[in-house]
Amino acid sequence: MAESMVYPNPLPDTGPIPTQRPIEAHGIIGDMRTAALIADDGTVDFFCWPEFDSPSVFVSLLDTPRAGAFELAPDLPDARHMQVYLPDTNVLLTRWLDEDAIVELTDLMPVNDEDDLSRVVRTIKAVRGRARIRLRCAVRHDYARADTRARTDGADVCFEAGGQPSMRLSGSIPLSIDDNAAIADLWLEEGETAEFVLGGADDPFVRADDAQNCFKRTMEYWRGWLSQSRYTGRWREFVSRSALALKLLTSRRHGGILAAATFGLPEDLGGERNWDYRYTWIRDASFTIYAFMRLGFTEEANAFMHWAAERVPAYVDTNDNEGHDPHKILAVMYTVDGNPDLKEESLDHLMGYANSRPVRIGNEAYKQVQHDIYGELLDGVYLSNKYGAAISHKGWRHTVQIVDQACRDWRTPDVGIWEMRGEPQHFLHSRLMCWVAVDRAIRLAQKRSLPAPFERWNAERAAIHADIWENFFDKEAGHFVQRLGSRALDGAMLLMPLVRFVGATDSCWLATLDAIRDRLVRDGMVKRYLMDETPCDGLKGDEGAFAACSFWYVECLARAGRIDEARSEFEKLLTYANPLGLYAEEFDRRGRHLGNTPQALTHLALISAASFLDRKLSGDETHWQP
Repeated sequence: MAESMVYPNPLPDTGPIPTQRPIEAHGIIGDMRTAALIADDGTVDFFCWPEFDSPSVFVSLLDTPRAGAFELAPDLPDARHMQVYLPDTNVLLTRWLDEDAIVELTDLMPVNDEDDLSRVVRTIKAVRGRARIRLRCAVRHDYARADTRARTDGADVCFEAGGQPSMRLSGSIPLSIDDNAAIADLWLEEGETAEFVLGGADDPFVRADDAQNCFKRTMEYWRGWLSQSRYTGRWREFVSRSALALKLLTSRRHGGILAAATFGLPEDLGGERNWDYRYTWIRDASFTIYAFMRLGFTEEANAFMHWAAERVPAYVDTNDNEGHDPHKILAVMYTVDGNPDLKEESLDHLMGYANSRPVRIGNEAYKQVQHDIYGELLDGVYLSNKYGAAISHKGWRHTVQIVDQACRDWRTPDVGIWEMRGEPQHFLHSRLMCWVAVDRAIRLAQKRSLPAPFERWNAERAAIHADIWENFFDKEAGHFVQRLGSRALDGAMLLMPLVRFVGATDSCWLATLDAIRDRLVRDGMVKRYLMDETPCDGLKGDEGAFAACSFWYVECLARAGRIDEARSEFEKLLTYANPLGLYAEEFDRRGRHLGNTPQALTHLALISAASFLDRKLSGDETHWQP
């Protein structure tokens, strides 16, 4: 990146601008309250604290080290370095292999009581030989907008900024201060370790001598949690890693599930498609319920359903014509603690990843109208009742409200699943998921003997079904279409057989699947849509292939009986994971990662595809069914 780049509101200059670490060159640690990204060179370059959606204290991934970073690594410039998770955990191990030395760095966030602040625990060890270790911890509060000052406090270093929560770094070796950063320079002999803990300034557990206890407790927690998984099929390591990633994105305190751990990572390098995903989308989180239920994690599914129930207002007669806003019964997205107000703003002082600007926090999509969320939530409600806890009386009243809303809204335009920023349209996927909302509510009411307006709901379900076949299947083109009045294709169509609207071997569907293969698929990677066919996208530039759509495509192939093709495409997609088995939102044309990471929607789609394909390959026809 050019050293002469000009910033509108520049951070202090710290010299030449280094190349940012690739998105896929990162692992993630977390405690279900917040999470940190750690690059394969040992740098924590993204960390929001103390909550998932709090301002960052390290965000050099979106700028340079001046925006905050915690660097800890051996001085081995020719060493090979790599990352691996300790088996069945979210404890990350970064390793350096040199001719004369081997060094290992263990990173974790202990899973504390709900009211305890999050801590990052780092332990570096000279496994073989002797190595020089260098540390630089530069906390930069409030997305690097605040004036953070470092000061010594006994053997520790504290970081303070007006109006921001103070932090403390404790180490097992002496720490110094340089340019408001904690620094250390030490030699480790073979077998020696150094420990460091970063957390709240007043947290009594921010002690380097507690690092080994944190390690033991954290290992036990993650292995205990994953042992509940009932998945025993092929690709178990990828499925387990996806489950662990989804758990990291789940709020232990509130039950909400984040779309991703990051903000600002671009879908189009150098472009404007840079969003904040540190929130709970009703859509993404409801899909996650499917993945958790599939693997046997009913506690997480039930916790989210409780969280979602709290988002629906107390019962209101929406036919009273007394000023009720029909689109406020359920928002598209919320903060993890349930706030629907996500005002969007740009961080103009940050250069952005690969100079992709603006860097946004907040998300204006919270104001949008997206009819598909009714179906995704109701599918989750249905599955939660089928495999988890029975719905409460209050929950059923909320369900009735949501279904009635879907019945009112399905004939009107919206912005669709992909949150188009152009003019609202009549999207097939929105129609489809309104059908799912009504269908699942009818099934649930019949299964649980719940009171429901069956005659009216049945009529609406039939009307939506007829509308889709009459207006969204283009007989001349021979396939379903993205939106009314268009012949465009859309990766969201891949959900049609997965939600059981159309048979997976229906000739009309197979023709659509082939059309998607011919126009949207490249080496297993599926684009959401083609930009020149979708002017309602409303943004400049293009984007990569959507990873979740790619796994949906695999499952559609398997359900269509194209097992060999499905397996081939699935194996290709596995090669696009980063070395830790993690996925971001999208792929570029070379299979490199784009967008926020790790992406919940991608990992849950992987779990679904792997589960179905494994059972097909094993000849097991008693599939887990929604």
